[in-house]
Amino acid sequence: MPVRAEQNHRLNWPNIIDMKEYLDTIKALLKENKTTGGNHSEAMLHYSKMNLSRMKRWMKAGVMNPELEEAVKAISEPQTWVVLTEAWCGDAAHTVPFMALLAELNPNITLDIKMRDENLDLMDKYLTKGGRSIPKMIAFNASEQEVFNWGPRPKKMQEAFYEMKELNLPYSEVSESLQKMYNKDKGILFQEEFLGLLCESNILV
Repeated sequence: MPVRAEQNHRLNWPNIIDMKEYLDTIKALLKENKTTGGNHSEAMLHYSKMNLSRMKRWMKAGVMNPELEEAVKAISEPQTWVVLTEAWCGDAAHTVPFMALLAELNPNITLDIKMRDENLDLMDKYLTKGGRSIPKMIAFNASEQEVFNWGPRPKKMQEAFYEMKELNLPYSEVSESLQKMYNKDKGILFQEEFLGLLCESNILV
């Protein structure tokens, strides 16, 4: 992972950690047979272990969209990208690492990770069809005004999720299908959507 330049801006909010701290926290919790949030069931521990492996893989081998890289490097004013997530979230494991890699490209950008269940006041401002779906990333400028937000899934995955929910498929089947989509996609759809948001927000002008 590239060496991070000194951060220009960090929101003065509680319960914030960076990507390294996030990965270290998950690793430490798993050693105690725990995960983030209040549910430490075998299923949640299994998901968290899988996601830790996925995130490490993408952080090491994720292929970046060159146009998106240039767009992120062109951001000239400080921004803080606040990410709401949890260790057991399979969708987050395939997108949050790419957010972290993008933030590393520009010292004007700070990536701050917050656990969803510890920050429901913020989460409840960014519901998806009334649900607390994660990950959710909100970009703020130096005045703590929202610039744009993204989440919880690339559009193609979100549409597939809704279709499977309509069929009342079991969670395990839904999760497995989505994981196969993410593995095949390799971060391409997320990066395309993120580039579109940067362009639409006019921060590149």
